[in-house]
Amino acid sequence: MKKYGLSLAILLMSFVAVAQNSISGSVKDSQTGEPLVGANVVLEGTGRGATVDLSGKFEIRNIPSGSYVLRVSFLGYETLKNSIKVPLNEVLELNLDQSSIFTEEFIVYGTRATDVTPTTFQNIKKEDIAKLNLGQDIPMLLNYTPSVVSFSDAGAGVGYTGLRIRGSDQTRINVTVNGIPLNDAESHGVFWVNMPDFASSVDNMQIQRGVGTSTNGAATFGASINIQTDTRQDEAYGEVDNSFGSFNTRRHTVKAGTGLINDRWAFDARLSQITSDGYIDRAFSDLRSYFVSGGYYGDKHVVKVNIFSGAEQTYQAWEGVPEALLATNRTFNRYTYDNQTDNYQQDHYQLIYTGALSPNWKANAALHYTYGRGYYEQFRPNDRLENYNLPNLLIGGESIARMDIIRRRWLDNDFYGGVFSFNYISDDAKWDVVLGGGANRYDGDHFGELIWMQFANDVNIRDRYYDNVAVKDDRNVYLKGTYEAIEGLFLFGDLQYRGIDYRFDGINNDLRDISGQVSYNFFNPKFGLTYQTSTGKSWYASYAVANREPVRRDFTDSPIVDRAPQAENLQNIEAGIKVNKSRYAYNANIYYMNYNNQLVLTGQLNDVGAYVRDNVADSYRAGIELDGAYQLSSKISLGGNLAISRNKIAEFTEYLDDYSAAVFFQEEITYTNTDIAFSPNVVGSAILDYRPFKNFELSLLNKYVSSQYMDNTMNENRKLDAFWTTDLRLNYAMRPRFVNNLEFTLMVYNIFNKLYEPNGYTFSYFLPGEGETGRQLITENFYYPMAGTNFLAGLKVRF
Repeated sequence: MKKYGLSLAILLMSFVAVAQNSISGSVKDSQTGEPLVGANVVLEGTGRGATVDLSGKFEIRNIPSGSYVLRVSFLGYETLKNSIKVPLNEVLELNLDQSSIFTEEFIVYGTRATDVTPTTFQNIKKEDIAKLNLGQDIPMLLNYTPSVVSFSDAGAGVGYTGLRIRGSDQTRINVTVNGIPLNDAESHGVFWVNMPDFASSVDNMQIQRGVGTSTNGAATFGASINIQTDTRQDEAYGEVDNSFGSFNTRRHTVKAGTGLINDRWAFDARLSQITSDGYIDRAFSDLRSYFVSGGYYGDKHVVKVNIFSGAEQTYQAWEGVPEALLATNRTFNRYTYDNQTDNYQQDHYQLIYTGALSPNWKANAALHYTYGRGYYEQFRPNDRLENYNLPNLLIGGESIARMDIIRRRWLDNDFYGGVFSFNYISDDAKWDVVLGGGANRYDGDHFGELIWMQFANDVNIRDRYYDNVAVKDDRNVYLKGTYEAIEGLFLFGDLQYRGIDYRFDGINNDLRDISGQVSYNFFNPKFGLTYQTSTGKSWYASYAVANREPVRRDFTDSPIVDRAPQAENLQNIEAGIKVNKSRYAYNANIYYMNYNNQLVLTGQLNDVGAYVRDNVADSYRAGIELDGAYQLSSKISLGGNLAISRNKIAEFTEYLDDYSAAVFFQEEITYTNTDIAFSPNVVGSAILDYRPFKNFELSLLNKYVSSQYMDNTMNENRKLDAFWTTDLRLNYAMRPRFVNNLEFTLMVYNIFNKLYEPNGYTFSYFLPGEGETGRQLITENFYYPMAGTNFLAGLKVRF
């Protein structure tokens, strides 16, 4: 027994000795000396490795003694391989040379702001996205960025979601993917539900607040989000990412890539499925998507094809929860018909070229095509036959004007076109000029079908009770450039022309003929300057103009009024300072956004009873935004942002339906200097990160949004209350022998179980009542509650 015990002790001591071996070092750019944060350092054949941290350093522990090949790789750089012997009695200093293979950075160059662009922006890296990505839509992942308020119809971040930036909703936020427009050409909105798990195929994003450098697609009237999808990976890989959580939420994702084949070709693919029951009753989501990419990477040219698609089925939770039920039944959903669902699929095809034409010239061009089709189905109890252009039905001598009906409203559309840009950089690097543009066409068919009726009528299944088509051509050309006038002083200019032709033909869903056409020609100039000091500070200021055409609904509902809706105009001033130091960084900026003819809901009705938007002559948004991060110690860091603003309409007229008299009419009430709807005066977040040991991070994420009004009257009875929420995040990564990386993430949302509603809507009207006026004002508020304490947990395995 003593011999066995002695042998066991010797064996344990040898294990301890083995565990003591480690290697450490730094990885930098061989020319600039800049640390290459995120570079991969791997001991080939062992499954052991590390990622270069924010200080440019890495460490690999618990290495058995022996000889190894150390491989260091980073996008845009040549892979380095060194033979080493462990134990190693030195700290490695590894330098990578820039790759001779042309990279994909220029694909988004024409739409991006750089360090010398005088605008307000924030870059979001892939690793930052991955920390939060457990299957929720992109608006929820951006919740902690400056001036953002996110919300979800189903209350749990899966399904229909949206966001506002500086109070501007999704229809006023320009979104591009690889420089290609994503906003719907007619509504100007972005329906993230049609792109489930898209964040898993995103390499980086840039959010520009204000007009920014927007060029392609819908006009920026509040912000822009520029997305670049996954870029080339030099090493072959496989990845399985699964998450689960509250409300029976499940996300299953599989990714694979070939790495660089023959130093020229690379292919990647992703397949995802997300399901959730939702927080709101019956608000389920069944979402499927894929992303496939392949490219040729030459010394000076890249040709790449992206194909991605999303298919969604969601149970409708659009109506919200009535105020009367909010305290007793927060998950209420008025719909009970089992197939009250939204069904849509959208396929995207992108052919992208980018390359160096000469030492001074680069070029980028892309062709794109998007095919979307789908419907939402509704059970309509006791609906009027006249709403479907049907005569009353005679049964047994009785004339039936109403009955239960099931209908489907369809959208079948094609969106296609091309974008391009040429970039010139002078030999002395003082001039950086981009000439670009694009031309796109949208062709959409809107129609409605009756698929069931309570009593048989002279109607065939799939008969269309309305049908109309719309064609929209959108073209633009721009010239932008930066010139370094003196050392550190950069002058910026951007001139854009945008032309639009929009025509309709057919019958709308309210049975009116909406045939007609409109055209617009917009000139959007931008000017500014940036001054960079030798101490790491950067000052900037800019003036920019954006013009925006009305959305589809503004045109189709316009016959009610004496004039057609007018285009909106925005004049935007931005000024600020950016500071980057070794332990801290911060941005501070002020902005003023002056709107002319902003379109808002007023309560006014058209000739068939639909509520329409009207132009208000003068309105503005003004505020100050602060964001930054501070490294308190090697284990603790603090980051956050704060936006304080005023958002006002000079004069606004509300129209209230009056049912108190024998004859219906609308009463007009005029307000002055009121808050713009859904524009909180204070939005902030704070994130505390604690890393008690290597590869483990514990984070507290706090979000505050002040109260906001649901219309433009500043009526205290039509308001969303302020809220403060706190989330808890745990990330732990390891590199066991059998896989390249194993990562566990846990998100506990709303840990203090705060009951809050970031979105809603309201309407008011008069009914007969007692008193001198003989009427009473009724206000109905509807809310979209978010879930209380809930969680999502995920496990990602990379091979």
